[in-house]
Amino acid sequence: MDFKLSKSQKEIQKAAWEFARGEFDKEQIIEISKKQEFPKNILKKAGELGFIGIHYPESVDGGGMGLFEYVLLAETFCRKDSTLGTALMFSAYATECVLRFGDKDLKEKFLPPVVDGQLISTGAFTEAGQGYDITQIHTTAAKENDQWVINGKKTLVPFGSMADFYVVLCKTDPAADPPAKGMSLILVEPDRAGVSAGDISEKLGGRLVPFAEITFKNVHVPQSNLIGKEGNGYAQTQQFLTENRIQIAGFAIGIAQGAFDRALDYVKQREQFGKKLAQFQVTRHKLADMASKIEAARYLTYYTAWCFDNKKIDSQLASMAKMTAAKAAMEVTDEAVQLLGGYGYMTEYEVEHFYRDAKHAEIFQGTPAIQKDIIADIIIGKLK
Repeated sequence: MDFKLSKSQKEIQKAAWEFARGEFDKEQIIEISKKQEFPKNILKKAGELGFIGIHYPESVDGGGMGLFEYVLLAETFCRKDSTLGTALMFSAYATECVLRFGDKDLKEKFLPPVVDGQLISTGAFTEAGQGYDITQIHTTAAKENDQWVINGKKTLVPFGSMADFYVVLCKTDPAADPPAKGMSLILVEPDRAGVSAGDISEKLGGRLVPFAEITFKNVHVPQSNLIGKEGNGYAQTQQFLTENRIQIAGFAIGIAQGAFDRALDYVKQREQFGKKLAQFQVTRHKLADMASKIEAARYLTYYTAWCFDNKKIDSQLASMAKMTAAKAAMEVTDEAVQLLGGYGYMTEYEVEHFYRDAKHAEIFQGTPAIQKDIIADIIIGKLK
């Protein structure tokens, strides 16, 4: 298999890098990160240039390309700045559920403004006390005439307080056995009566993707807001999580590469005992290890994205890519902080927020332990 990038893919990388160099202002990012303020003006520009919906079909204003190209974009943006890069690419979070499973009317109404950078979307899947076992949700959606009536509370919702619509996982048949058979995805707009968002939670990293708690109290939405078929919500969510883990792997590669770039530049300039730091064997070996980890994670992620685009949707590979890339990001950013010494701990030198954002990539959509469980379940299979 040839992983040499095509001419168009190289052009995508170049365009993304030029955009990031022009729009990602270090001082502005530091300031808005402290306040957890998302820069909608930059999102609008990214949408106008086709970055947000590159993997969406042209029928909804997308770029008509695949997840592989999305990963290239995510990697490039996060290499320039992990915090803003992650936030821009997360602005369309969970719209893949509408894209992959929604009917024509839902797609035509909600996808183009997200792709164009006009709206922010999010998924409301998790609840307090359930961990990542989404079969244990308590949020319900009951039919009432031609509407759904939703009640429940979701936690750790990305962009929860500023999203323009939510993709909500609900129990539509509480008596279903197993419970996964009685779950559905429903699109909910935040301006409907009964929807309320809690305070934004302070976070270590990913600070331009603020999380919030969302409460649904007798929220009425039309039955046409059902995404796909009733009772398919669990399977749809699992497929989305598989896709999203590949996307996060792309973020993680960019985070690792961005920290590596800064560390490399530093050790090539910094002198000790009359020599550049890059001339010491211990430093050279650290750089070699860092570069090797990034490259290994990159090719596993590229291969996994290629498989997805070729209809080989593999949750095992997705978990492997996410776990491997996040581990590389954690280890590389940690080493980058060490190489810069005291400066690595200072915000103005940037590697400290790459380090924090690496942790965000490692935990979101399942910790390493959860990824290992997914991988092991598939490897071992059912025991007799």
